[in-house]
Amino acid sequence: MKFRSIAVSVLAASVLSLSGVTIAEYPEKPVQFIVPWPPGDLEDVLTRMIADDFQEAYGVPAAVVNKPGGGGGPFPGAIEVANAPADGYTIGSFIIAIPVVGPQIGIPELNPNPFEPLGNFLTYPFVIATAGDAPYDDIAGLAAYAKDNEVVLGHFGAPLVPTKVTFGLAKEMGFSFAADAAFDALDCNTLASGDVDVINTTLQQIRPCLDDVKVLASVGSERLSLTPDAPTVAELAPALDVSLWNGLFVHKDTPADVREKIIEIAQKTIASDKAIEFAQETGAQLYWQDAAAVTAQIEKDIDTMGAIDSMLEQ
Repeated sequence: MKFRSIAVSVLAASVLSLSGVTIAEYPEKPVQFIVPWPPGDLEDVLTRMIADDFQEAYGVPAAVVNKPGGGGGPFPGAIEVANAPADGYTIGSFIIAIPVVGPQIGIPELNPNPFEPLGNFLTYPFVIATAGDAPYDDIAGLAAYAKDNEVVLGHFGAPLVPTKVTFGLAKEMGFSFAADAAFDALDCNTLASGDVDVINTTLQQIRPCLDDVKVLASVGSERLSLTPDAPTVAELAPALDVSLWNGLFVHKDTPADVREKIIEIAQKTIASDKAIEFAQETGAQLYWQDAAAVTAQIEKDIDTMGAIDSMLEQ
């Protein structure tokens, strides 16, 4: 029986060879890393590093494709990954909102969550900031000012985690914003133009004018290296402790060997000198959190966001 099995295997391989059919080894064609936001921010830069290293390692084209679509959805970049074949040629570089918020806001392609993580590699230095000439210097001052004056908040989308955290912090501090608006980019120009009074954004977006703005707080549980005097939201309101991470995701049916090849390159990139130097310049927190830990993180974040939603509804 053993001889017969070997003979059948040899015969099958011979037939495939004669017919010109071969079993391809991943990767054999271009690979896309989908970033569902405009280019230039932290996740975009780091994902481009991963794509460059992937291309160098495997000798196939690998590129980042930006698919922005508004912070409140419908997340066209995530939808593209969800609808692509589960073969590892379309990889998502996703913030916390895609697996945590996406399934909750009526996007059929994202509910139930079609993705599984390969690993997280970044925690954003996300901040609540205002113009340098604002008549307040911290969140307590903002709260006092907002009780008698209209304050407008700029954010990336009302359903997104940092926006809800900012609204939750306002509620905890006893004030509310007079109005709010979503932007694809929240940078130095947003504050300089006077379109809004306060923004929640990444340090990368306001790094060129960091000396000319006031960082009132950072979102997360650890103070940022570039703004060590600004308290965290978690310090001001412990119930709002949530980190803003980014990771690589694929369709849940993607083969294990394909996942392993992507993970191997990503881990090497994040540990590289170029990535570490970038993190030091921008205040980004880099690491590799494996798939099991990311899955547990997502479950925790869903619970935290549920509690924040309940707080905002009261």
